[in-house]
Amino acid sequence: MVSETVVDHREKALGLLKRDADKILKLIHVQMDNLTMPQCPLYEEVLDTQMFGLSREIDFAVRLGLIEEHEGKELLYTLECELSALHDAFTKK
Repeated sequence: MVSETVVDHREKALGLLKRDADKILKLIHVQMDNLTMPQCPLYEEVLDTQMFGLSREIDFAVRLGLIEEHEGKELLYTLECELSALHDAFTKK
């Protein structure tokens, strides 16, 4: 019973982190769809704040043992790749 609870908490934690990552991904895609200048101060501030917040959430979940460190790194890596694609799309514009 205890192991089922632990698994449930792990699944919930990872699900919440993925939802937060998806929100950031949507922000990135909106920028890509509109090819809004990625150096826009407001854009940078919002995205940086969101990415920092997610990294802190991930760190907290890892320290609690709710997710593995590699799972958190994978979420952040995916977002960083999308950010890189946004910058590439803008520079090719």
